[in-house]
Amino acid sequence: MIKAVIFDLDGTLLNRDATVQKFIDDQYERLNNWLGHIPKELYTSRFIELDCHGYTWKDKVYQQLINEFNIKGITWDRLLQDYLEKFKNYCIPFPNLISMLEDLKKKSYVMGIITNGKGQFQMNNIEALGVERYFKTILISEWEGIKKPKPEIFMKALKQLNVLANESVYVGDHPENDVIAAGKVGMKTIWKRDIQYEGSEADFIIEDLREISLIIEKLKGEINVR
Repeated sequence: MIKAVIFDLDGTLLNRDATVQKFIDDQYERLNNWLGHIPKELYTSRFIELDCHGYTWKDKVYQQLINEFNIKGITWDRLLQDYLEKFKNYCIPFPNLISMLEDLKKKSYVMGIITNGKGQFQMNNIEALGVERYFKTILISEWEGIKKPKPEIFMKALKQLNVLANESVYVGDHPENDVIAAGKVGMKTIWKRDIQYEGSEADFIIEDLREISLIIEKLKGEINVR
């Protein structure tokens, strides 16, 4: 019987690509005195390229932008600080996020988040989405000292939720760090399709968060699986 649902954050609950685009467009406008010599489309597209879907930390990204575009009068660490302080103001959830969480909560599933990233930065984004109240545990790699796909971070979440791996479902967008990693510890897996990846070995594949509840009810055995 399924008792718990654990989620990734970026690309699963948070539409990170849309959020980054919104943030970097506004950063360019706000800091135009120092960035205005660069065509906006060039600045924003290069940031997104260097960011590599969040897998390059922004100190490296901004250092590269400073060098490439010969940015004067503002330092890379000032740009980084702007990112750290303001990114949370642009967070865009995927459709049906709150209604999905409300539905799972009403059905008495316990929920958690496991996400890689910087601790306070990721917590700020979770709070900006207005969803922290739904989760009994939130594990962020920097604060835990371990990151996905290491099994220990999944096992810690299961222990804090007081459930077994086979009583749990993990939902994420990364085929290896989320799906394969969670599957290896014995959890059922749901892949939220991401066009940057070709496919996934998940037990289930979804396009929309609203599909999660039906899948979990099927796993629970309350609905016959065809």
